[in-house]
Amino acid sequence: MTFEPELVLLPEEAFNEEALLKAAAKAVKLPVARLRSVKIIKRSIDARGRRPVYRFKVKVYADEDPEPEIPTADYPNVSDKKPVIIVGAGPAGLFAALQCLELGLKPVVLERGKDVKQRRRDLARINKEGVVDPDSNYCFGEGGAGTYSDGKLYTRSNKRGDIQKVLKTFVMHGATDEILADARPHIGTNKLPLIITAIRETILAAGGEIRFDCKVTDLLAEGQVIKGVETTRGSVSAHAVILATGHSARDVFYMLRRKGVKLEAKPFALGVRIEHPQEVVDRAQYHCADRGPWLPPSYYSLVEQVGDRGVFSFCMCPGGIIAPCATRENEIVVNGWSPSKRNNPFANSGTVVQVNLEDVPGAGNDPFLMLEFQASVEKKAWELGGGKQVAPAQRMIDFVENRFSASIPENSYLPGTKSADLSQVLPPFIYESLRKALPVFGKKMQGYYTNEAILVGVESRTSSPIRIPRTRDTFQHPDAPGLFPCGEGAGYAGGIVSAAIDGMNCALAVSSYLNAKF
Repeated sequence: MTFEPELVLLPEEAFNEEALLKAAAKAVKLPVARLRSVKIIKRSIDARGRRPVYRFKVKVYADEDPEPEIPTADYPNVSDKKPVIIVGAGPAGLFAALQCLELGLKPVVLERGKDVKQRRRDLARINKEGVVDPDSNYCFGEGGAGTYSDGKLYTRSNKRGDIQKVLKTFVMHGATDEILADARPHIGTNKLPLIITAIRETILAAGGEIRFDCKVTDLLAEGQVIKGVETTRGSVSAHAVILATGHSARDVFYMLRRKGVKLEAKPFALGVRIEHPQEVVDRAQYHCADRGPWLPPSYYSLVEQVGDRGVFSFCMCPGGIIAPCATRENEIVVNGWSPSKRNNPFANSGTVVQVNLEDVPGAGNDPFLMLEFQASVEKKAWELGGGKQVAPAQRMIDFVENRFSASIPENSYLPGTKSADLSQVLPPFIYESLRKALPVFGKKMQGYYTNEAILVGVESRTSSPIRIPRTRDTFQHPDAPGLFPCGEGAGYAGGIVSAAIDGMNCALAVSSYLNAKF
């Protein structure tokens, strides 16, 4: 027989197998000897009381063995099947490729950047020398932006597709099975490259193709019907193209405009990355001076309405690092990531303000005005930072009180920071919204509003400022049959899991299209 009770354990008990077994036995009112296994289904931390506790939902097996473990990946050989071009090897593209394998289609993945191993050299150059390779950086290359920017897997995309399938696929390829249970699953930037490599090997072993240093420069079409793509390594033909290029592939948007493919402006968010000492966040969230060895570095989620505009924390990285995520020279873009242990001394989070179409005059008629607005802020950050990816920064209270910071404290941003007046970088409505929201956040979270915290500019790639339209039923562009806009770059996802789900959904739509037409 099986039971699914909920348990509450103190932090020092939560990872003790004997304590978990005793708590489960007590919950189901059976002796410990009758329990064959206790499987954790969900695990979360509840820090609302005077002392944090772990809350578990478990599956208890009494007098019977547990269910089999997750099976290994087993895909048919598709080397001689119908090809599907997938542009981009981020989570949307890779999961689209895996779904193609399941459907008996041959994925041909075209990635402008390098594989995960080769990417590391270019990331080192960004951090140490401030040199940006426009095709190999934190955004472009195998695994996409998520590979080297944290690997957070929590999502609100519950109605879009099978979240558990995505998580189990990661486990099949080397992730710990803890991500299946944790309320806020996280792999870590140090572990993701090996997992991405394993996914690549799965695709290749089943007869799929992945081509690196292969940048798509044009669409091939007969009339309006897509027939393939032109790349820096020659043309590639197929009856379906999944366009999963990520939110920073601006050249792809310009290429689509040249081809006459309709695009739309889309709201996005823009602001700064805020970093605190991790101990400040821990004290605030756990209500104690020392979280001890049993609690992980704490996170926060903050939101405030300033007038008719939302200000909110985004992509919070406990024990993390602020990273330079520009995709070309003469721009500053920052993001954050954490290693699997989240053991760095700082916590950072994007803190951003909604940018609506009406904030950029004419954007409703010309979607590129939103993109150019985004790019202009990144260029200002570059100019104020002083080159080589040195970022402009300001202490929190100094920012709110419009005061130049005499010094910037030690922080995690490797290329370096320069004290600056961020009002010269941020558009006035962004600047004023942040100034009003930060003291309020300080009232919601004790210790948040402090000059120990710094603001680093700019966090601007929260999502794409342009959407590539597609129909709801076919997932194809309404004016370009055979073109399937996909993932964050097309405006249909926001994170690793939602992008992966969108990739799978696009592959299913491609299968229906090819079966009906060819």
